[in-house]
Amino acid sequence: MSGSMKAVQWDARSSQLQLQQLPVPAPPDDHVLVKVAYSGICGTDLHVIEGSFPAKKTAPVTLGHEFSGVVQAVGSKVTSIKVGDRVAVDPNNGCNKCKVCHDGNYHFCETGGINNTIGLWRNGGWAEFCLAPESQVLKLPDTITLKQASLMEPLSCLCHGLDVIGPMPVGSAILIQGAGIIGNLWACALHHQGHRKVIVSEPSEARRKALHKLDTGYEIVSPGELGQKGRDPGWGVDFVIDCSGHAPAIEEAVSLLSCGGTLCIFGVAPPDARISVSPYHLYKKEIKIVSVNISPYTSNKAIGLIEAMGDRYLGFDRIGVKIFPLSQYEDAIAELRKGGIAKAMFEVNKIS
Repeated sequence: MSGSMKAVQWDARSSQLQLQQLPVPAPPDDHVLVKVAYSGICGTDLHVIEGSFPAKKTAPVTLGHEFSGVVQAVGSKVTSIKVGDRVAVDPNNGCNKCKVCHDGNYHFCETGGINNTIGLWRNGGWAEFCLAPESQVLKLPDTITLKQASLMEPLSCLCHGLDVIGPMPVGSAILIQGAGIIGNLWACALHHQGHRKVIVSEPSEARRKALHKLDTGYEIVSPGELGQKGRDPGWGVDFVIDCSGHAPAIEEAVSLLSCGGTLCIFGVAPPDARISVSPYHLYKKEIKIVSVNISPYTSNKAIGLIEAMGDRYLGFDRIGVKIFPLSQYEDAIAELRKGGIAKAMFEVNKIS
């Protein structure tokens, strides 16, 4: 396919993010060319721009690992996807050769997983068109919109989180730390599953107010108000899901768990962040600490969850998503950093 396209690229060598005009790539034999409809800005993207998360350093790379669109062209060996299909893309894969891949854990692969992510190491969805291997492209059911499908990647990580945490019986006391998009999606998923004893802690007053749009009835507090609750020796929760990636909040969460409680570290902290915990405290209360690394083989689960939750939970206005054109990438990033919105989303191509 000939022609040119707009793309927002990160160049680690010059620490610059720029809107570029690039050739539209032709799909190799086993690849699919996606005309991008919606592409999200993830907290990981902000960490890349800040230099605190690894991405391609030897050449510019188009960011964007959360996106949906319509198939524009396919390679000669592609059989499961055709032109015109509505799709979402799983940005991660493995080498399919090493031990962890053969064990079904490609997210630990030294050459795959987060070391080969579309939008970090390979050109991603902050562009009008994006290439992806056929094996990473998922056809969408007619019941899901392209807007909703743009949330497939973060929801696939959430689905992996549910697997890692294990059973959370309805009636459990649960704390979500952080009301960015991931915290909001966790609130949606838990409410959809029947959980009602949930508290959300978020420092941004604007985000706390916006969270009421979800109409979950959950208690929404500031970290200061949460700290006051924690000073009551009789108060505690069964599960903490940290979506903040903020080391002091993660450290405090350990003290907020009841006996037998579980801390799930879901948000991505800077590589040099550290927490301090008492092994005796962990022993005495039998505290479990688990963590979540991307989304191995959970994309179909995410599509099923999207289909089940629908606009009751995933309407962009409800969960705090604001849409920007690709040309306004600087404004989108600035507004997201201010914390007034939960997520910025590019509408790259208007596709009905």
